[in-house]
Amino acid sequence: MATRTNLTALLLATALPLAACSGDGSRTPAAGDGTLVIDTSFDLKTADPGRMYETTGMFVNKALYDTLLTFDGSDVKKPVPALAKSFELSDDGKVLTLKLRSGVKFSDGSPLTADDVVFSLNRVRGMKGTPSFLLEGVEVAKTDATTVTMTSKVPNPALPYILPNPVLSILNSKVVMKHGGTTDPKDKAEKYLNSASAGSGPYKLESLSVSSKVVLRANPEYYGRKPAYGKVVIRNVEAATQKLNVQRGDSQVALNLSGDQVKTVAGSLEVLKTASANVIYLHATRNKSVSKTTPNPKFAEAVRKGVDYQGLLELAGAGSVQAPGMIPSQILGALPQDQAAKRDVAGAKAALKASGLKNPKVKLEYPSEITVNGLPFQPLAERIQSNLKDVGITVDLAPAPISTAADNYRTGKEEMGLWYWGPDYPDPSDYLVFLPGKPVGQRVGWKPGTDKAVEDAGEKAATVLGEAERRQAYHDMQTELNDSGPFIPLIQPSQNIVSATSVTGLKYHPVWTVDVADLGAK
Repeated sequence: MATRTNLTALLLATALPLAACSGDGSRTPAAGDGTLVIDTSFDLKTADPGRMYETTGMFVNKALYDTLLTFDGSDVKKPVPALAKSFELSDDGKVLTLKLRSGVKFSDGSPLTADDVVFSLNRVRGMKGTPSFLLEGVEVAKTDATTVTMTSKVPNPALPYILPNPVLSILNSKVVMKHGGTTDPKDKAEKYLNSASAGSGPYKLESLSVSSKVVLRANPEYYGRKPAYGKVVIRNVEAATQKLNVQRGDSQVALNLSGDQVKTVAGSLEVLKTASANVIYLHATRNKSVSKTTPNPKFAEAVRKGVDYQGLLELAGAGSVQAPGMIPSQILGALPQDQAAKRDVAGAKAALKASGLKNPKVKLEYPSEITVNGLPFQPLAERIQSNLKDVGITVDLAPAPISTAADNYRTGKEEMGLWYWGPDYPDPSDYLVFLPGKPVGQRVGWKPGTDKAVEDAGEKAATVLGEAERRQAYHDMQTELNDSGPFIPLIQPSQNIVSATSVTGLKYHPVWTVDVADLGAK
């Protein structure tokens, strides 16, 4: 992915287990003593917002820092003010003007200024780290003491949806510069930001270990509603131990249980089941030097009609939904469920016959050791193999370690692949990468100029302004993509979050998973 060349959200590292805490089953949740314990499987490299782009880092930094804009709860279809008290996008979509909120202080008590905003955003772009692409082609300037403008070279209606990402947090520029912070690749502030926070968020960083535990303390200088918990402990725990811990009261929240695991959760616990924003999909290369079979458009049609989508949902568990297109249901432009593909074995056989292919055999590659929302790829691959056998397509399964699978994916060597995509930011423009000639399209040999209808629909979607107009344009783009593209969207697996009944306000968010500051205690 151009936007995800590191496959950061895609290629989650296997978490190091943390031993379960002791418990006799009689302990009550810790909300009464002001401490909240959250267990999750770490995907964490740093707490430096400008260098962070991992799942765990997103919700850690959401607690430590504030952004100019944010989202209200789990709703990602409308950005709302945060550090900016108001914002306005110009009629041509090129200039975003933000008026800053007054009275905001950093955790050391110093006031937030427009200079801090300009430094922070220029630092992200100038360091050339993983998240720098978010501000590519965007100039940030201070208009006056309370106004900042962001100017894009081309219409950029996605910018208000990008700004809530925790990687674009606003830092105390004086403190960060004192510790080696710059707005170029020579920046050396990461070490400091992994030991102390320089933000204005509801919490401060007490300690951080990227392999075991993060400890947060409430920020007394926070301008907003004071957090319910004085201390938050985030631990790196494998899923089976997460379940054990939350059941016996050694933690209050478990973030990574699978659909099967939550079926047998015992005790007085709350279980939040909702479709994640991750879309699991198949792709079939159009590169004729990689495959003599999959570039045939009728082959892709046969696969699309041959998959038993309801069977995949059964594997994924309650809360999962079928993905009608590549844009997930939470994001503007998602296709309605009535446009989702349905299994049609007779139609699949007819398409295969029309392809002229005789007893085709293909290799399906996927990562062997990672899971998506607790769901492993192996049972999905086996079910797809069985489905396509019914059609007359032989599928050889080729699971591989993540490093091997990812390399084949990036370099376009896969004949067929089973992968997933999570949003860089909750705007449909993040999914233009699947079009011909774009980063993911290129990886499956879909060259520019090979599908005019899809490319024209994508070009229109990328430039149109207005919510209703954008929604329709992305509907049209995905319809064209489904009709003739090499990608077959399958399912959005469930995000299962288990919590003690003492924890309130828990909502799933597709970018930062959980907003710790929203969690209450009773």
